[in-house]
Amino acid sequence: MKHFTLEPNMRSSIGGAFYPSGHALVMFPSAEDANRIGHGLIDKGIVSGDEVYLLPAETILKEITPTVADSDNPLPSAGTDGATVRAYTKLARDGHTGLLIRTKDGAITERVMEMVRTVPYSMAQRYRTLVIEDL
Repeated sequence: MKHFTLEPNMRSSIGGAFYPSGHALVMFPSAEDANRIGHGLIDKGIVSGDEVYLLPAETILKEITPTVADSDNPLPSAGTDGATVRAYTKLARDGHTGLLIRTKDGAITERVMEMVRTVPYSMAQRYRTLVIEDL
């Protein structure tokens, strides 16, 4: 798994909120489950080690949360990207851990979610062009 660093292409072009198009972000109450699922996705060949990031709560709060500070200024966002980041922030404050996974298409997304559904998870979103999809 890769170390997460927020890259410019992981932000919305309008407002700058976190919007990693082509990825899914799954939040887990247990850091151990998130780590195990991330490694399992790599071990089963569903994604490569370069396509999954483990996001401890501290990383979400430090890197992702600040992307919504001004995203609704001067006008509110037309989409749900700001509200979604605020939901991640609330979960991170409660100690949840995230996995950011590259999802090139729906088939990979379904394989990812088959593995994710084997443990408790709190939230799963897939970012596509102009759409944040509940998983």
